Amino acid sequence: MESVASVVDALRSHGMRVTAQRECVVRHLVGNASHPTVEALFLAAQHDIPSISLKTVYQTVHDLETLGVVSVLDLGTGSVRVDPNVEHDHHHLVCTACHGVRDIPLDFDVAVDEHIRAGFRVTGVEVIVRGVCAACDATQPTA
Repeated sequence: MESVASVVDALRSHGMRVTAQRECVVRHLVGNASHPTVEALFLAAQHDIPSISLKTVYQTVHDLETLGVVSVLDLGTGSVRVDPNVEHDHHHLVCTACHGVRDIPLDFDVAVDEHIRAGFRVTGVEVIVRGVCAACDATQPTA
């Protein structure tokens, strides 16, 4: 997600209303690499607009997904995550302790090419690497 202005332009060009609530959600997504849950976005937006509803945040996220501005992810952490990094191909590291999510660039072109040559039409590749992040690992007692 490039900027608030570019997302606002995309909303307008697709005939969608640009409300203060939508702009607020977008502001909390621009530059946010934490892959926030929709609930976390709602809590952050509530600080700016106390009257915002969870339904409005969900609807905004789904509208942004329709525009291709964000990806909505189910990474098995118990909540839907929002990924504003749609400009670069990447996959995800998920901490099984804190449920934190980070991007990981992996290139699967060579592995997928063989299947494409065999007539398989690839429409997407998703890799989720699970483990324990350094912060959580440091809190675990050593054996």
